[in-house]
Amino acid sequence: MAEAQFAIEMRNVGLRLGAQDFDLDCRLPAGAVIAVTGASGAGKSTLLNLLAGFDTAARGQIMIAGQDVTGDHPSRRPVSLVFQDNNLFAHLDIFTNVGLGIDPGMKLTVSNRLAVANALEKVGLAGFERRMPATLSGGERQRAAFARALVRKRPVLLLDEPFAALDPALRSDMAALLLGVHRESHNTVVVVSHDPDEVRRIAGFAVFIDGGRIAVAAPVADFLAREDHPGLKQFLHS
Repeated sequence: MAEAQFAIEMRNVGLRLGAQDFDLDCRLPAGAVIAVTGASGAGKSTLLNLLAGFDTAARGQIMIAGQDVTGDHPSRRPVSLVFQDNNLFAHLDIFTNVGLGIDPGMKLTVSNRLAVANALEKVGLAGFERRMPATLSGGERQRAAFARALVRKRPVLLLDEPFAALDPALRSDMAALLLGVHRESHNTVVVVSHDPDEVRRIAGFAVFIDGGRIAVAAPVADFLAREDHPGLKQFLHS
């Protein structure tokens, strides 16, 4: 695989948080849905925080979409991030929440406003523009968060357990939405998951983190067939 085919490269990236050392080294393929798995505290969210710029590496280099972002502020990185709790502003309507993804000052052009409307339609929220977050269901709020990520048009989408708080039916719907959006945009999606069935359903590539290190990183068929790592084996059969 040529270097241009990697959306993300973490080259000997290390940091220490509290008593935990993290040593993350990987190359993740462009245009794939990549599941990041592992036990609680293993380093899944830390990996996302390093990519987003919320944690700073003590050493190593982080490349995203061919850009060295190691020392860049989060706002300058070519990523969008969706959290489990969706991070919508409760006092702003859904149109404004999504529009903030384009311009935090909401100085939107006509084409910007059209992009917001199109994103809401794409995630099934046409007609919800003036609704407030408190009037939406959990699944609808997560859809709004996806729409905000879409209008940012970044090549890499980071998702930190985006479906964890949803019931099984909504989880399935949101996974289908994610895959549909991915097929249209051909972006790279990195999603943290504790659910082996979710990995099987959505991922083309998967990563298993154990004790602050990337123990396995492989195409999902190879990942699911691995029997030589006890932690991964336990995860897959949980």
